[in-house]
Amino acid sequence: MLDRRGLLAGSAALLAAGAARAQTASPDLDLTGRFVQGGHAIGRTWPRALVFVDGESLTAASADGWFIVGFDRDAPGSVEIEVRSEGRSARRLLDVARGTFPSTVVNGLPPATVEPSDPALLARIRDEVALKTEGFASRTDADSFRDGFVWPLESYRVTSRWGAQRVLNGTPARPHYGIDLAAPQGSAIRAPAAGRVTLAQPALHFEGGLVLIDHGQGLITAYLHQSRLEVRQGQELMRGELIGRVGMTGRATGPHLCWRMKWRDRNLDPSLLVKT
Repeated sequence: MLDRRGLLAGSAALLAAGAARAQTASPDLDLTGRFVQGGHAIGRTWPRALVFVDGESLTAASADGWFIVGFDRDAPGSVEIEVRSEGRSARRLLDVARGTFPSTVVNGLPPATVEPSDPALLARIRDEVALKTEGFASRTDADSFRDGFVWPLESYRVTSRWGAQRVLNGTPARPHYGIDLAAPQGSAIRAPAAGRVTLAQPALHFEGGLVLIDHGQGLITAYLHQSRLEVRQGQELMRGELIGRVGMTGRATGPHLCWRMKWRDRNLDPSLLVKT
């Protein structure tokens, strides 16, 4: 287990390698962020410019020229970001540092939450996947990520770092695309940045009480295992507003918040946006 100080100290060298601005400055394309696997780049350019990542058009800048690009767990060592607007273009080649991802073992989970087989349960899981897919498909025209994030809990202990390779009940599983923050049952969970609630479900099979928030351009954070939801779908939130309460619903062995983030189907480490 890691406390907050241990997490920050252990990742200091990694963040130093990935947090610098792009080496070649330009008045037309400014980039800052965490240039590391699981990290991101926040950019400023011409308003409504199209943004290309390695030649693929993935997003567009906001009315004020802000945009975000995410680097997933398996991102390559270099990524080209290009912006285009009204016959103009600018591009940057970023070095993306390798992440360090530990292995974690979790035992004592109910078998139905690791390898479900009951037909009725499998049908329920399929329905829930459709709900989550719709929530993650949101593309709010906003740039609430521009000021970075704060932690969603006031007090916590990190019990699993983002990207860890997991073994559940002795069975190898997919990487854990969340950071687990242990806290007392009922602790307040607050919005780390402004955004719109795209999903609020109190009792999903794996996630338990789940809330999704779109912070703009498809950057969506997820809050799992809640004991009580305090928001509704479609609600607009400001930073610091109450989302819900820490619990241990769904696939959980103790009270904690699993905090996740996606950008256009890429899994990101939400903790790297804290204080960006």
